[in-house]
Amino acid sequence: MAQSNNKKDLYLVHMAIGIGIMILFRFLPLNLPNVTETGMEILGIFIGTLYLWSTSDPVWSSILAIFMVGISGYADMNTVLTSTFGTPILVQVFFLLTIINCLIENNLTEYCGRFFLTRKICSGRPWVFTFFIMLGCMLMGAFMGGFTPVFLFWPILYDIFDTVGMKKQEKYPTLMVILVIIATLLGFPVPPFMGNGLALISNYQTVTSNMGQEVVINSAGYLAVGLAHAVICIVLIILFCKFVLRPDTSKLKAITPELLNRNPLPPMTLRQKLLGISFAVFILILLIPSVAPKTAVGAYVKANTYGISLGYTFLLCAVRIDKKPLLNFAQTMKRFSWGTYFLIASAILLGNALTSDVTGVSPFLNTVLSPVFNKVPTSLFAVIIMLFTVVLTNVCNSFVIGILLQPVIATFCLATGTNSMPIVAMMILFVLSSAAVTPAASPFAALMFGNKEWLKPSQIYRYSFMFVIIELIVVLTCSMPLANLLLK
Repeated sequence: MAQSNNKKDLYLVHMAIGIGIMILFRFLPLNLPNVTETGMEILGIFIGTLYLWSTSDPVWSSILAIFMVGISGYADMNTVLTSTFGTPILVQVFFLLTIINCLIENNLTEYCGRFFLTRKICSGRPWVFTFFIMLGCMLMGAFMGGFTPVFLFWPILYDIFDTVGMKKQEKYPTLMVILVIIATLLGFPVPPFMGNGLALISNYQTVTSNMGQEVVINSAGYLAVGLAHAVICIVLIILFCKFVLRPDTSKLKAITPELLNRNPLPPMTLRQKLLGISFAVFILILLIPSVAPKTAVGAYVKANTYGISLGYTFLLCAVRIDKKPLLNFAQTMKRFSWGTYFLIASAILLGNALTSDVTGVSPFLNTVLSPVFNKVPTSLFAVIIMLFTVVLTNVCNSFVIGILLQPVIATFCLATGTNSMPIVAMMILFVLSSAAVTPAASPFAALMFGNKEWLKPSQIYRYSFMFVIIELIVVLTCSMPLANLLLK
């Protein structure tokens, strides 16, 4: 009972601090060059929202942020609500989250997980087996929802360890439980058309548009860089584990596809096949404008990108198998991620408000940052941003840090005439994928620290820190050059 009361007290304390920042920040005796009175209001709401995102429930925190902007001097409430919930980006997010939940609801994730586990090439090869587990987690984290591979692969691994006689706290089981999270994080920001990746990409487009030079990140190039970065990181992390950490994997040599498939799944139904094929086609259609921008089809898809997910959702609801729709909207909405939806909605609104002319925040950033980065080469600036990213994302919420760093990147690149697309794309990928060292970094990291049966905090800190450093090295030596090549 005492512990419950303590949590309630902290909840109220966090709420009071966040709301206090939102209301009182504007009255601080700060002399911020170019920032208007409205700008001080929006800054206070922004900082208070960042605090509440990191300490409280994202749904009510985001709703409060939208409400506070609506009663500020920025715009009237009707305008704020229309610009927030009427944006085509948020419509796409809503229907994409619904579609992903439909795939999970129809158990397509189980078939994907079983596919990666039962490859014959894994027989007697523990590190090949490890690669396919991580590859499966990465791809499922990218295209089927962030937490799906964690809740799918952790129980499977526990069962495998029990079958081959591996105990909790042995090095290999410890590493694998952590690597499921690491691989999922690597996949989480990869798709440019859903989740936090879409939110940060869209926010940067808004930020740069308000600064007078809109930057639209090429979706196909971003996807290619994200997948390449994730695969390279997985390979190097596995090599590091095999040759440096060197856990005992001898018991895993007994693993065969027959052992892993001893409880086989039934053949896929027509419903599952149609869902899987249609989803793959849907993803390919979204990439057409980036692959073939000058064709008539590419131009049409680009003009209707945000509505395509609406049309696809309609088809899933309309097509019936055995008198039941492919997408049962009422059933699917029971697992809808309202936290993600409202977080993206408020983030887009705040990003737009911060960089609008009425706040003066963009000129302020330009005034402050120009002397700091005036003589910094672009290559060194990118390195500094990545170092800031890896440090900050592991002490604060990763999405929050992504929002904070975008105006910094836009201001520097606009002042120097530098192509910001590769830098901001890698920042988005890295800020979301490297948030693994502390519980505050991301919900994925919090899951690790909550798994006290299999992991000790000291193990998580030690190993996840090593893996994040490997990711940083990959960013600076491989992924950033690739981004410079593909994102122009």
